Amino acid sequence: MLLSDTLLLATLSSLLGLCVGSFLNVVIHRLPKMMEREWQAQCADLRGEPPLPAPPLSLATPRSRCPNCGHQITAGENIPILSYLLLGGKCSECKTAISVRYPLVELMTASLSGFVAWHFGPSLQTVGALLLVWSLIALAAIDFDTQLLPDSITLPLLWLGLGFNLAGTFTPLPAAVIGTMAGYLSLWSVFWLFKLATGKEGMGYGDFKLLAALGAWLGWTMLPAIILLSSLVGASVGIALIVFARHGRNIPIPFGPYLAAAGVIALLWGKQLTQGYLGLIY
Repeated sequence: MLLSDTLLLATLSSLLGLCVGSFLNVVIHRLPKMMEREWQAQCADLRGEPPLPAPPLSLATPRSRCPNCGHQITAGENIPILSYLLLGGKCSECKTAISVRYPLVELMTASLSGFVAWHFGPSLQTVGALLLVWSLIALAAIDFDTQLLPDSITLPLLWLGLGFNLAGTFTPLPAAVIGTMAGYLSLWSVFWLFKLATGKEGMGYGDFKLLAALGAWLGWTMLPAIILLSSLVGASVGIALIVFARHGRNIPIPFGPYLAAAGVIALLWGKQLTQGYLGLIY
C-alpha cells in the first residue's frame, strides 16, 4: 500500500513538475529583464530624470510571445514538452527554432520532482524539497545566462528553509541557523582573501546568499560536502572550457549552477556523503 501511494505521489509530482518547469522558463527569461528595468528606473531617479517609457513586464504579463516575430503563444502551443515536439521545435508562425532549453528545463523539473517525491515519500519533507529544487533550477539557469542570483529568490529561499526547520524538517533549527551564518561567511571570507591577494573579485555576493540558503535548509554539517562538490565540478568544467573551448581565463564562470547542483545532491544523499568522508578521515 505504501509503495503504491509513493508511486502515485511521484507520478503526480512529475506532472506538477512539468507545469512548474514551464513557469520556471518564464521566470528564467523575464526576471533578469525585470531587474534590469528596476535598475534603470533607479538610475534615472538618481539623475532626476523620468524613467524611460516601456511596456509593462511581469511574470504574468504580457503573454508569452515568439521573440523573433512576436507571435502570441496559444494555450495549445504551451503544453510542456508535448507542444515543442508537435511543433518540431519551431515557432508555428515564423518557423524560427525554439531553444531546446525550454523542454529541457521542463523535463529536468519533472524528473527531479518525481524523484524527490519518491525519495521522501508522503511527508512535509517532500513539500519543502520540491520548493527547494524548483528554486535551485531557476537560480542555476539565471546565473548561467546572466551571472546573477536574484535576491528575490535567494532571500525568500533562506527564510523558507529556516521556517521548515522550525519543526526540524531537514535539520534541527540551531544547525540551520549556524548553517546560514557559516554558509554566508565562508564564501564571504574566500571572496575577501582572493580580492586582497589578487585585487580581483572571484565571485559575486549572490553566491554567499545561495550557500547561506542551502545552510538554512540542510544545516551546517552539509556545507563541507556542498562546497567540495561544487568546487570540484566547477574547477573541472572551468578547466575543460579553457582547454577545449578556448574560454578566456579572464572571462568569469558562474558558480551558482554548481552550488545548486551540489545542493540537490546534498539534499538527496548528503548524509551518506557526510558519513563517507568522515569515515575516510577517521
